[in-house]
Amino acid sequence: MIILIISGDYLVKGGVELARKFKISTLIVGSTVVAMGTSAPELIVSLKSAIMGHTQMAIGNVVGSNISNIALVLGFTAIIMAIPVKSETLKVGWPTLFIATILFILLGRDSEISRLDGIVLTTTLILYIVVSIKSSMKSKEASEIIEAKYPTWKSIAIIILSCIGLTLGSNNLIGGASEIAKGLGISERIISVTIIAIGTSLPELTASVMAALRGETDISIGNIIGSNIFNILGVLGITATIHPVNVAVNKFHYDFSYMFVLTMILIIFLYPISRNRKYFKNKEYLVGITNLKGGVLTRTEGTILVLAYCYYIFSIL
Repeated sequence: MIILIISGDYLVKGGVELARKFKISTLIVGSTVVAMGTSAPELIVSLKSAIMGHTQMAIGNVVGSNISNIALVLGFTAIIMAIPVKSETLKVGWPTLFIATILFILLGRDSEISRLDGIVLTTTLILYIVVSIKSSMKSKEASEIIEAKYPTWKSIAIIILSCIGLTLGSNNLIGGASEIAKGLGISERIISVTIIAIGTSLPELTASVMAALRGETDISIGNIIGSNIFNILGVLGITATIHPVNVAVNKFHYDFSYMFVLTMILIIFLYPISRNRKYFKNKEYLVGITNLKGGVLTRTEGTILVLAYCYYIFSIL
């Protein structure tokens, strides 16, 4: 836990400095560089699981991590501090997450994510990263970013070392928890969507909470949206490209459905029409929404998300 907290703190610092250096918004860095860094444990676990023949664990890791990222990580972060939502999240981030989720479900319907499917997912991820960076560099926000304190090499070094620390810390927790669960006779599916999913989501939780405490809420929301996108398109895409992944649709039907429902609930919470109730009361909400770039994920909604995660865990045990 100490390694995770320290690594998460420095990952945020490195990400912010890199964003300032290249005049890119912290939201985009959060949804690309930081998201990929915090998703490293998911990639390692899924690759190992698929190669060793534990494909259910590879799928469960991705699905369970996405559920815990939205409901547990983002919910807990919002409880600590309400998170404002930028228009870039609504225009690029969430639509990409929605497309990735639908693509994942459709490709898995034939009970396998093939190498070709993996290439399709990985290519989609690359397109998302390119579009996100280009969109950010064109925006006014990027030109108003504060000058970087660190040189580029130092920011990149901090990010790399932080990602290594996050991976080591989460792997230690996953290893111990998995052995205990196996000793108690818990099924591979339950282990993958709970213990391993939570363990591999600890880097996201640490980075998002530390970002919120530092006032970098763009990194918090960008990290979660980006991590979920990377989990599906990157983790599953790269894993399937190296080794086809079998999907036990009958066993994971409930988990797939829960992940999809949470993704839909997320847009309801993020979209400005569900926020700013004062405009509804004043009957001027149309003007208010027109002038707003995004909504706000409140503490109340964060609590709802955390409770939704608690219900999910209770329902599958």
